[in-house]
Amino acid sequence: MTVPLRVDIAICTFRRPALSETLASLSKLIVPAGVRLGIIVADNDVEPSARARVEAAMPMLPTEIAYVHCPAGNISIARNACLDHTTADFIAFVDDDETVEPLWLDRLLATAERNRADVVLGPVRALYAPGAPDWMRSGDFHATRPVWVNGEIRTGYTCNVLMRRAAPSIDGRRFDLALGKSGGEDTAFFSAVHAAGGRIAFAEDAWVEEPVPAARARFSWLAQRRLRMGQTHGRILAQRQEGPGRLSAAALAAAKCAACLAGATAFVFSPMRRNRLLLRGLLHAGTVGGLFGAPTIEPYGKLETVR
Repeated sequence: MTVPLRVDIAICTFRRPALSETLASLSKLIVPAGVRLGIIVADNDVEPSARARVEAAMPMLPTEIAYVHCPAGNISIARNACLDHTTADFIAFVDDDETVEPLWLDRLLATAERNRADVVLGPVRALYAPGAPDWMRSGDFHATRPVWVNGEIRTGYTCNVLMRRAAPSIDGRRFDLALGKSGGEDTAFFSAVHAAGGRIAFAEDAWVEEPVPAARARFSWLAQRRLRMGQTHGRILAQRQEGPGRLSAAALAAAKCAACLAGATAFVFSPMRRNRLLLRGLLHAGTVGGLFGAPTIEPYGKLETVR
């Protein structure tokens, strides 16, 4: 008798009504043959506010769903609760405002097998409302895909990912609680996985979709996000660099920031190019701050208490 491959799908949630739509999309998932599926919902609110949505979704789901209340307001607590509550061969994470395509899991698993990967990332397609700015829509600023450096992926994200739970680079690893309010805990986690020898692959056809609400369809939201991403990158660099090395990394980031700002000036009448360069400049500025311990932006659980 063949032992089934066990896969848990984990969703961390915080006061987000769209969780119902995420769970509904899982009900349409085509589960690959030989796979036993589980679902974990980690509620990061002070009160168990997501319990009713989870219970309402149970009858339509193809498998059991575990509801875990893990307060409060720190996404790393929720992510770690998911890791603590699984014994599956693989665990996948999606966000509580995303929907998955029916073959999403099948494609992630196929890529993991084909590449012998410890981590497989999938793309996130942003869905813009009619009121979103044209420059934002045409530049697809909210989409998520991995970044390659010298032909390899060195970090990742949790909005569309599959992990081989018992891989040496992953087993026992947890998300940093100190980053659970600022975000960037996933970047740090997967950077450490890569540093420990974990192989990260990309399943380009394992799509999830994410609506972009009006609160996020603004330059200011993107600017804060890029600055915070830079801070996380700077902190990771700071852990690896001391003295002259840190100064050199800061000088390089500052030079890139200046170049981006100069480029933005050159494209002042092209909103998409100008804003892309401005946002890139903020990323590098955040890196400089992160290298020297600048106060961290902490949006989680504060700016979007109802998301």
